[in-house]
Amino acid sequence: MPFDEMHDADGAARAHCRPYLEWLQKQPAELLAAKRAEADALFHRVGITFAVSGEEAGTERLIPFDIVPRVVPAAEWELLAAGLRQRVRALNAFIADIYHAQDILRAGRVPAEYLLCNAQYRPEMQGVDVPGGIYAHIAGIDVVRADDGAFYVLEDNLRVPSGVSYMLENRKMMMRLFPDLFAAHAAASVEHYPDVLLENLKSVAPPGVTDPTVMLLSAGAFNSAYFEHAFLAQQMGIELVEGQDLFIRDDFLYARTTSGPQRVDVVYRRIDDDFLDPLAFRADSMLGVPGLLTAYRAGHVTIANAIGTGIADDKSIYPYVPEMIRFYLGEEPLIANVQTWILRREADREYVLAHLAELVVKEVHGAGGYGMLIGPASTRAQIEEFRHKILAAPERYIAQPTLALSTSPTFTEQGLAPRHIDLRPFVLSGREITIVPGGLTRVALRAGSLVVNSSQGGGTKDTWVLGA
Repeated sequence: MPFDEMHDADGAARAHCRPYLEWLQKQPAELLAAKRAEADALFHRVGITFAVSGEEAGTERLIPFDIVPRVVPAAEWELLAAGLRQRVRALNAFIADIYHAQDILRAGRVPAEYLLCNAQYRPEMQGVDVPGGIYAHIAGIDVVRADDGAFYVLEDNLRVPSGVSYMLENRKMMMRLFPDLFAAHAAASVEHYPDVLLENLKSVAPPGVTDPTVMLLSAGAFNSAYFEHAFLAQQMGIELVEGQDLFIRDDFLYARTTSGPQRVDVVYRRIDDDFLDPLAFRADSMLGVPGLLTAYRAGHVTIANAIGTGIADDKSIYPYVPEMIRFYLGEEPLIANVQTWILRREADREYVLAHLAELVVKEVHGAGGYGMLIGPASTRAQIEEFRHKILAAPERYIAQPTLALSTSPTFTEQGLAPRHIDLRPFVLSGREITIVPGGLTRVALRAGSLVVNSSQGGGTKDTWVLGA
C-alpha cells in the first residue's frame, strides 16, 4: 500500500495532521465547494494557465489547485533539507570539476564517455571560472516518498527549474480562502522566497560589483512558463527582458532603456543553453544575445544557472550523484536515489527488456512527463514499441521501479480521495545554501496515475512545514 501522508496504517490521523483534519471534518461540503470555485476563478483572473499535452495547439487551461494542503512536520523537514543541501553542494562541486580538473573522471568514479559525449556538456565552458564556483544557483530537486515511508530523490532539475511561482500563489490562495487556518497552524512562511532569490543572485555578481543590476531573461510570452517569468521579475522588482532588449559592447552586457544603455551584472536566465547566444550555440536562435558567451567567459556577467549546468541533471548522470557526494564531500548520502538501471549497460538492458511491464523507462533528456513508459499502465503494443526504441538506442534510456508514490487526501469529483504526490523543494546557492521551507507539491489528479506533471494534467497543493 502507498504511504498515506495524513493517515497511518490503521486509518488514524497522523499526529502532525490531526488538528487540520479535525478542522476539515467540521467544514460543510457546500462551503468547501464554494471555496474551490473561488480559487479557480481567482487563478483564472491572475492568468495561471499551462498548455496541456494532447489538447489543441495553443489552448491552455488552469493548473488545478487542491485546497487540501500537504502537511510536513518540522523534524521531517529538517532531515530532508539537510539531504538537499548536501546533494546540491556535491552537484555544484561536480560541475566545477567537470569544467576544470575532471578529477572524478580520472578516478574512474563516473564514466568519461557519459559526460564528454553528452549533449549537455559544453566544451565552451572548459576552464571558465564562475563567481564562487557556483553553477546551479537555483535547483529544483524532485523528491518522492515510497511505500516504506522513506524519501528518495527522483530527479535533479538544474537547467531552468520552474514551478516556484505556483508554490507562492498556492500559499497566497490558501491564506485568502482560509485565513483562520494560518492563525491556528504554525506553517512556515514561503512568501519571502523572491527576496531570498534576489539576494542570492546579487551575492554571485562579478568581482568588484557592489550594487549589481539583476535582470530576468525570458523567451517571451509564448513560453509555457511565461507567467512565472513575469511573476518572479515583478516580485523581485527587477526588469523582465528578452534577448532583443540586450546587447554586448566591449565584452560587457547592456540593456536598452529609455535613458540609454544600462549595464547588466547578473542574468537570471529562463532560456536553455542552445538559445542563449546565436554566435556560440544555435545560429538560428532569435531568443538570445549575440556575444553573451564572450562576456560571460570574460567574467563581466554572471548567468544563473550557469551555461553547461545541464550536464549534472541529465538522467544518465543521476545514478552517479551518491558517488559524487562520497567523492567530493566524503559523506554518505542523506537521501537515497531511486534504484536505476542504465540501459547502455548490457546486463541492465537485458534485465529491463525482460521486465518492461513492471518498470518505468525514461528518456535521459526527457522532461515534463514526456518520453516515458510506465509499464503497469501501458498496453502490450506500447511496451513493444518502447522495446524497439531501447534496442535502437539504449544509451537514450534509463529505467526505474514503478514506485508506489505516497498519497494525500485530495478533492475529486467523487469527494475526498487519495491521490499520488511528489515534492519539488527549491534550493538556492549563493554565499550560502538556503531553502525556503516547503516547495511545490504536485498531485496526479487521475485515479491511480503516477504522473504529476502539470503538462500531463497534474495539479498542485500548498505545502505546510510546521514549526520550522
